[in-house]
Amino acid sequence: MTQETRTMQSSVDLKRLLGRVGNSLELRMLGLALAIAVVLSIMSPYFLTANNLMNVLDQSVVIGIVAIGMTFVILTGGIDLSVGSVAGLTGVILGLALQDFSIPVAIAMAIAAGGLIGLFSGVLIGYFGLAAFVVTLGVMAIGRSLAYIFSGQTSISSIPMELSDLVYTTVLGIPTNVLCLGLLYLLAGLYLSYTKGGRTIYAVGSNKEAARAAGLSVLFYSILPYVISGMFAAVAVTFLTAQILSVDPLTGNLLELDAIAAVVIGGASLYGGRGSIAGTLIGVVIMVMIRNGLNLLGVSPFWQGSAIGAIIIFALLIESLLSRRSRA
Repeated sequence: MTQETRTMQSSVDLKRLLGRVGNSLELRMLGLALAIAVVLSIMSPYFLTANNLMNVLDQSVVIGIVAIGMTFVILTGGIDLSVGSVAGLTGVILGLALQDFSIPVAIAMAIAAGGLIGLFSGVLIGYFGLAAFVVTLGVMAIGRSLAYIFSGQTSISSIPMELSDLVYTTVLGIPTNVLCLGLLYLLAGLYLSYTKGGRTIYAVGSNKEAARAAGLSVLFYSILPYVISGMFAAVAVTFLTAQILSVDPLTGNLLELDAIAAVVIGGASLYGGRGSIAGTLIGVVIMVMIRNGLNLLGVSPFWQGSAIGAIIIFALLIESLLSRRSRA
């Protein structure tokens, strides 16, 4: 092979590599996250400080954990509008259980309750064929109502101090809640990428009838994501309760919107079959960085919702245009 031929082959390989990088949704979103970080660091000298970066990680835990469960649901082409209410209800269950049981047992009861609520939604959606939007909207209303009833319309503040060890202990200087977040993302990513169950979830979201014809367990993997979503909502509220040592029946209000936005910003399709755990993590970081930056810049909370919404829509519009160009 001549030098000229090797040079041409290297040029072709480089173009292919750049093409794959350009077509990688996760890398484009990572580029957006880095761009936002650069802009915020220029606008506020406090953004890139060690304390603030640790705050960003800490603020990512609750929404990040809920977003994992939401990713599983959206990959199947479903939606879970109930996660905020499930977080509130399981938080109340956790607070009440801590009055009579040990911390591990109380946490297990809350997670089991979240899983059962998800199972209820999943059966109605997967087995009976009801619309996910309608079912989870109904469960959202039921969950919020039960949270008020079980809590007696008041906050539960008699939480054992030992629960805060879940948040305020560190390993090599990293808070345990942040480490748990990273571990959960690692496990979820490995499951979706390297197991038959993960591939089946993608197949169900891409084409349910084709998956059924291929002999895959469509019913089971249509229900499982809602169980996972409910359990992860309970895990998220456990960390939140450990942080503030209090449970309010309004806990998790609008959390479902943040989780859905993070998953979609991360590249998942609401039609199912496309998305990744890595993309969701990037989406979570983008959401949290925007909120954190707006707080540092002193933007009024009344305007933050508008600013975040506008940035989300703009990011998705740019992504849509880039995706069309890459397919052209």
